[in-house]
Amino acid sequence: MHAKKPVVAVLGATGAVGQEFIRLMEERDFPYRELKLLASRRSAGKTLTVNGKAYTVEEARPESFAGVDIGLFAGGSISRELAPEAVKRGCVVIDNSSAFRMDPDVPLVIPEVNPEDIAGHKGIIANPNCSTIIMLMALKPIYDLSPITKIVVSTYQAVSGAGKEGIDELKKQVEAYMNGEEPVAEVLPTKSLDKHYPIAFNLLPHIDVFLDNDYSKEEMKLVKETHKILHNDTVAVSPTTVRVPVFRSHAEAVYAETERELSVDEIRRAIAAFPGAQVQDDLAAMEYPMPLYTAEKYDVYVGRIRKDLFNPRAVNLWVSGDQIRKGAALNALQIAEYIIGHAG
Repeated sequence: MHAKKPVVAVLGATGAVGQEFIRLMEERDFPYRELKLLASRRSAGKTLTVNGKAYTVEEARPESFAGVDIGLFAGGSISRELAPEAVKRGCVVIDNSSAFRMDPDVPLVIPEVNPEDIAGHKGIIANPNCSTIIMLMALKPIYDLSPITKIVVSTYQAVSGAGKEGIDELKKQVEAYMNGEEPVAEVLPTKSLDKHYPIAFNLLPHIDVFLDNDYSKEEMKLVKETHKILHNDTVAVSPTTVRVPVFRSHAEAVYAETERELSVDEIRRAIAAFPGAQVQDDLAAMEYPMPLYTAEKYDVYVGRIRKDLFNPRAVNLWVSGDQIRKGAALNALQIAEYIIGHAG
């Protein structure tokens, strides 16, 4: 790899996360020598502009990765097939799908939380699930003060988590309601299921498929990914994940129990000092994180920080962050920036 200016490929360039990769590369002046935009056969041939230059989107094939240093994979089932092929050709893959997250040979990384794990990669680095990233950005500064023993989390997840189709479905359903028409549900709670429900003016306590233990796959991601990222499988994580009629930013209500008692001031200072996290918590001024205002932002915002009423070693938080940015594309791009910054 050219130390400071790699050849970069974006896989899934026409989707919601792929488009965000491109926006962020422009915003952050991400260094690259050459850029390839790849997608499925259906999207190949489209023209996209990056930093003023027009690129034709190519169909993604194994040979597409010859000579590519870093592959930014936006997600989807194609990752499982193409990531190993890209690695064979010398490419480092940063993958936003769930395909490799729990593979013991693949680091699962939030750069502010566990950057040291990047060095152990064998060609693939996995981006955690959006809800895990947003939660751990708020909890890692607390964990560094005193190990967290228990987490109870309820998520309020934006439709962007279901991709461009989820965003489009919410828009169409709102328009249908406003016009007095019956809303059509074809995507949520999960496209692969036979039954769908409207998301407009509704809440769906169902993200991804349900497993044998009656938790959803999305809920179990929060458990397993937290254990892997923190290298601590003793943390008791109790999750409920809910899809809400919000476009881009997730929110989460989090209860965290620590080994030793911490003051709210200690916790505020630690979160405020943590890169990528912001304290927004002034009740007198009615300031607290809200998805409408955390959308398009890089950072994760934390507010409503308060001691639990019954457990002196526990704190309650309200957290919000942009699902497409820090929850997906920004996190992956930060991993790439770390690799470039530490290239020999």
